[in-house]
Amino acid sequence: MQPCGILNRKYAQDMAIVRTKLQWGLWIAFLIVLFLLPVFVSPSWLMFLNQTMITVITVMGLQLLVGFCGQLSLMQSVTMAVGAYASTIIARTFGFPFWLAVPCGTLAAGVIGLIAGAPSLRVKGYYLALATLAAHYIIVFVIAHSPMEITGATIGLEVPAASFGSFVFQNDQSWYYLILAITLISGLFAKNLARGKIGRAFVAIRDNDLTAEAVGINIFSYKVLAFFICSLFAGLAGSLQAYYIGFIDTSQFTLWNAIWYLGMIVVGGGGSILGVIFGVAVWRLLEQGALLAGPVLTPILGGAIFPLLNAVFGLVIIAFLLFEPRGLVHRWELFKASYRLWPYSY
Repeated sequence: MQPCGILNRKYAQDMAIVRTKLQWGLWIAFLIVLFLLPVFVSPSWLMFLNQTMITVITVMGLQLLVGFCGQLSLMQSVTMAVGAYASTIIARTFGFPFWLAVPCGTLAAGVIGLIAGAPSLRVKGYYLALATLAAHYIIVFVIAHSPMEITGATIGLEVPAASFGSFVFQNDQSWYYLILAITLISGLFAKNLARGKIGRAFVAIRDNDLTAEAVGINIFSYKVLAFFICSLFAGLAGSLQAYYIGFIDTSQFTLWNAIWYLGMIVVGGGGSILGVIFGVAVWRLLEQGALLAGPVLTPILGGAIFPLLNAVFGLVIIAFLLFEPRGLVHRWELFKASYRLWPYSY
């Protein structure tokens, strides 16, 4: 649906993501704001933005699996660990540079996704979620009980400095531009994937897998592909996080994180790439607000600020499930519809 008075005369115009001059202007202005943001924000908020964008990449992959293909997964956090550990081990052992170690870690996570997606042929729903939960604990156990010189066991590993040639990423501002570029590219890739043949097959499987199979869609191939793509996103995010923080251990990739990633999809809205941004933004702002309020609330709550934060997250998820099950993106779509119909209210 276009604003009143604007018609598409070509198929390419109808399929374009950005369609009108106003949309192009707003999009360019948004990119300029993103580019200039490090100049105006403090280092702590710059770190917050970097972590938020890494989370967006992670949840974007999970959205393709859960929101579009309808396959529940509780292993997104540990798949990030696979990417982080694989890229770090490759860099430490073979001396691979940053720009080569990250793709290797991403691909390693994708392979784990292929293996973990195999049970989707036989099981689905809660049973598939339990299968991925088992995979989470198996991978964490393997990492924690591998030789110390390889994975660092329970102690962790120091990650080599990230660099492109002679340029070393040594501050949050340089990392910001790199993570921003990767996030924008990942978002564009996910958006086009969801709008293409693969995305339509995912939606068909999500809505009714028996009907999808009846019309010729290879159910198993697309389910495994969804796990593979989802794991690629997680592996990329995990590799970036490892190099950004400079140290990794298994405590960074918990089951709670995997559950909250699903919660971000509930808040933002399933089946929408934009919903990922909404959900992650709300979640991270709540978390940041709790950290800022920590010094004030800790004496009152007796150090129970983090359990309280988890309780708040739980209440937010319940509220959205009850009152806005389609997430914040649904409200955004309603706003756009009213704008496009203006000035004709009917």
